[in-house]
Amino acid sequence: MPIKSIRDMTAREKRRHSLAAKVFNATLLNCIIISVVALLIGLSIYTYNLGMKLVSNSFAIARNTYTSAVHGQADPIKLAREVMQIYTGLSEEELAGTGTEEYRARFAHLTDTDDFRTLLDMLKRFTENSDVDDVYLAMFDGERGALVYFVDPDTDEKTRFYTGEWEYVESREAERFLSWDGNGELYDISRTQKYGWLCTSGVPIEDESGEIAGFVLCDVSVATVLYSARRFALLFTVTLLVNTAIISFIGAKRMQKGVTDPINKIADACTSYMEDKKTHELGKDRFAMLNIQTGDEIENLSLVLADMERDMQDYVDDLTKVTAEKERINTELDMASKIQAAMLPHIFPAYPDRSEFDLYASMEPAKEVGGDFYDFFLIDDDHLCLVMADVSGKGVPAALFMMVTKVVLQSCAMLGRSVSDILNKTNQALCKDNQMQMFVTVWLGVLEISTGRLTTANAGHEYPALRKAGGSFKLWKEKHGFVIGGFDDEIYEEHVTYLAPGDKLFLYTDGVPEAMDARRHLFGTDRMLTALNKDTSASAHSVLINVRSAVNAFVKEAEQYDDLTMLCMEYKGPEGA
Repeated sequence: MPIKSIRDMTAREKRRHSLAAKVFNATLLNCIIISVVALLIGLSIYTYNLGMKLVSNSFAIARNTYTSAVHGQADPIKLAREVMQIYTGLSEEELAGTGTEEYRARFAHLTDTDDFRTLLDMLKRFTENSDVDDVYLAMFDGERGALVYFVDPDTDEKTRFYTGEWEYVESREAERFLSWDGNGELYDISRTQKYGWLCTSGVPIEDESGEIAGFVLCDVSVATVLYSARRFALLFTVTLLVNTAIISFIGAKRMQKGVTDPINKIADACTSYMEDKKTHELGKDRFAMLNIQTGDEIENLSLVLADMERDMQDYVDDLTKVTAEKERINTELDMASKIQAAMLPHIFPAYPDRSEFDLYASMEPAKEVGGDFYDFFLIDDDHLCLVMADVSGKGVPAALFMMVTKVVLQSCAMLGRSVSDILNKTNQALCKDNQMQMFVTVWLGVLEISTGRLTTANAGHEYPALRKAGGSFKLWKEKHGFVIGGFDDEIYEEHVTYLAPGDKLFLYTDGVPEAMDARRHLFGTDRMLTALNKDTSASAHSVLINVRSAVNAFVKEAEQYDDLTMLCMEYKGPEGA
């Protein structure tokens, strides 16, 4: 379905597709993009800082718990050694039973001591009085990738670990805690089966020899950070959306006042101008009356249009005169083209009562009129004169020079002079008062019909193509003379050959071999000869058709640069023998 133009739109559609609406949409889109980027950056910074704060808090709680445990009334190191002693003494099959009553019974006597109860109460207080999920004592088993629990104050039976129970942890986490060098905060973020994503901070509990006996560990669920991040994102998004709507609305109003309204005024003035132009009412100052004062390019546009409107009437008057003059010239050129075509032999067959020869010719000018011409006429009953010529230049000057040349050539030939003398006299006539220094290339031949004797002279023209009966067309390269109109003392040399019945002569101008395609490649004489030999038995008319078809197929849609003129004559012998 074709897209509607602004003239075909309804008022509602115009508002929807207006520049103000586009500016509003563009501003809104840009603000949303900027808001999303700002939200992502702000959320990332907020989440990172919040996470680091939770890590610091949980590490501080773990350190405080460590201080209370080590310096308190209980002995966490003793409990840790006893748990790990039992744990390391179990077989793989017994360890696989963690979480069962049978497994817990192996460590039950350790939970019935004052040290255990003291540590459990202390860990409960720290867990309840802080924002962490759990504070507990445990030890990493680096070889098995396990975390062995000593004391866990968790009251939820689904997530609580009893003394001696263990769970798999990532080897990376175990290695990080066991190899800590004491610098910075010790923590790791990993995913567990029971708690999901957790941030675990810890402080190692070392014995008198500096060996790690266990860890005070503190867990913080990442869900806490995500919840706070979601609240921050929601508040931030609402704030940005409100600001985006306000900025877009204000920007659209400013755009409407400073841009779209003045543009619409200019558009209305242009519409009024076009309507008045149809009725030839161009004397109004439509654009000067707009009085647009935006102080920018739009104001400058209105001033330029006002100047243009004032100058337009004079331009229209001049254009009317030029158009009338152009129409007159085109009419005269069309008449000149018809006169030129009428001056050339154009009725075929040319001599229907003569069976000794058959000929056909054509001329297609590159412009309305051209400088090429062909001619053929009987000097007497036994002599046929053939002419192919190409005047320098194109257009009207070449056409005028062509007509003069044709008349002089025919006049000299009809006096019964020799071929050489015809060209000599024509050259002398054209060199006289040749102020424009124009010239013409001419191939001239006189055929003695009764004998087939062909006398020719060439004044700088293309070599003709000659086909002997039973053979193929080949270039006939007789000696050239200088062009007609060059030097008045030039003497042209004659050449004689004899035609046999069935021989064909093809004459042409340089518009044939120099025809160019879109890539400016030349058609060339080789392609011309190929076209001529496509059908050696073809009539004179068909020979020209074959050559023209080959040229058309070569140049395709390319512009014709030169006149294209051809003539073909087949000699059939005396009385058509």
